[in-house]
Amino acid sequence: MLQPKKTKYKKKQKGRIRGNSTKGVFLSRGAYGIKAMESAWVTSRQLESARIAATRYMKREGKLWINVFPDKPITKKPQEVRMGKGKGPVEFWVSVIKPGRILFEVDGVSMTIAREALRLASQKLPIKMKFIFLNDFIIK
Repeated sequence: MLQPKKTKYKKKQKGRIRGNSTKGVFLSRGAYGIKAMESAWVTSRQLESARIAATRYMKREGKLWINVFPDKPITKKPQEVRMGKGKGPVEFWVSVIKPGRILFEVDGVSMTIAREALRLASQKLPIKMKFIFLNDFIIK
């Protein structure tokens, strides 16, 4: 699973997800992609299961890029522990996703294969996704 090798600080504050994404909103590598329509935290496990679903359908043809990286540590305290005594240990890593962010890109396969592979990948993620392709940006 994805996680940073090294971080400056062990734990981060929770923060709030506001506004739309300003970076990663255009296809940069592939001809097809999936774009987030809502905001959420996507865990490294969810990203990995989405990647596996897409590559299995494509039968390792073409190329798949993951455009997000889970670099935010999420901490949890054990159940039935009293208040206080500090912040809990890091449980998992998430990537903060805002609307408009492209999560996966695909190239080297036909549009029908790419659409189905990215649909299977988007089913593994906790947010609504939209299939996009390179011609979307040429028309506008």
